[in-house]
Amino acid sequence: MSQTETIFEVPISCRGIAVVLLKKIDDLYHVLLVKRKSKILDGAWCYIGGSIENGKKASEAALREIKEETGINEVILYSANRFYQFYSPQEEYIYMAPVFVGYVDSRHHVKLNHEHSAYKWLPVEEAIETVTLPGNDEVLAFIDKHFIQRRPSSFLRISKEL
Repeated sequence: MSQTETIFEVPISCRGIAVVLLKKIDDLYHVLLVKRKSKILDGAWCYIGGSIENGKKASEAALREIKEETGINEVILYSANRFYQFYSPQEEYIYMAPVFVGYVDSRHHVKLNHEHSAYKWLPVEEAIETVTLPGNDEVLAFIDKHFIQRRPSSFLRISKEL
């Protein structure tokens, strides 16, 4: 490269979060998948996602999105220590979102908001086969290994005092 050439850097945007909810059904953890009903990803099966409001923490956004999208307001929340990411060729940026894992008590029921048309609690293997977007399956496999097959590290627990 010559000294007069400039290098273009693809910007990285981290304005959102992703949350994988887990619930024990018949002694087996199930993953909540929701079917999008909106301009963005209409018809896609995915886990919970949303934006981080100005001045808020990512973990606060995760708890807010759980409540808004599912009606569930009691969850034990962990950082997954993982990011969901994709490249947008239309807008020329890399989107990254921290992933959170929420354990939900079996007595809690989902009440979808207007952003979704359906939901399913699926065993992780079936959830991996159902998610629409490439990369979602890898996140779920990671969650299976570190949050379902073994007890998560206490270092990753999100305090309730946000």
